[in-house]
Amino acid sequence: MFSQFKNIDTAFKHIRLFSFLLIVACFGISCFAIYQYYRFYTIKDQRIYILYNGKLLTALATDRKSNLPVELRDHIRTFHQYFFSLVPDDKAIKASLTKALYLADESAKKQYDNFQESGYYNNLIAANISQELSVDSIQLDVDQFPYLFRCFATQKLVRSTSTVYRKLVSQGVVDDLKNQTDNNPHGFLIRRFEILENRDEQVKTAQP
Repeated sequence: MFSQFKNIDTAFKHIRLFSFLLIVACFGISCFAIYQYYRFYTIKDQRIYILYNGKLLTALATDRKSNLPVELRDHIRTFHQYFFSLVPDDKAIKASLTKALYLADESAKKQYDNFQESGYYNNLIAANISQELSVDSIQLDVDQFPYLFRCFATQKLVRSTSTVYRKLVSQGVVDDLKNQTDNNPHGFLIRRFEILENRDEQVKTAQP
């Protein structure tokens, strides 16, 4: 009789252990299923469908942080090209600089005013000089906000008699406006803009 009770007690313990393991397994499967569902739901939300030339294309959306350095460099590059790539035409110069000043604060406006007062733009027009800028590299620190940058570029000044190459180095910080517009598609603003270096490196005389 005692042996029978002992067997019943042992069987009960086995059933209790089995039930506990079954509950744990069910809980684990439920958690895994919920995780997979939300993972699938997130991936589905990141998928964008684009209709292009009558064809349905699929694109994958990413958060802005993962693309931040690319956007910052493009904003800095665009500003410098608008600010320094100029043709000897007063209306074209003003149009280009107006676009540049949408991308920066009063520190860029101050630099523009200095150039204006020194007669820099009038000299470009009078001497029929075309000025092109090519950005060589941009050093960027995205670990601190606002984002510190230093831009290294080459200016090409084309005259009828010669071509002058200048080294340009500038720096500043980029602030995030959290607002994108047609004139500022990235929603950034360059602050504390200053030119550290702007000197002639090479002069090529035009062949007669």
